[in-house]
Amino acid sequence: MANHFTPEELAKDLGMDARELIAFCLRESIPIYKGKVDRSLLTAVMRSKGLAVPAPQPAAC
Repeated sequence: MANHFTPEELAKDLGMDARELIAFCLRESIPIYKGKVDRSLLTAVMRSKGLAVPAPQPAAC
């Protein structure tokens, strides 16, 4: 299972706007490397801040 996603992909999964997600990453010093965000790092930071993190949706076949 992939762990690095574009902000647009993660925002869709988390029910956020991509710009909101990027702003959150910048505010919390979560790196965006080559246009991708580490989902496990993002969710760990969100949990530490007390934010709800929805479970990832399985990919459609």
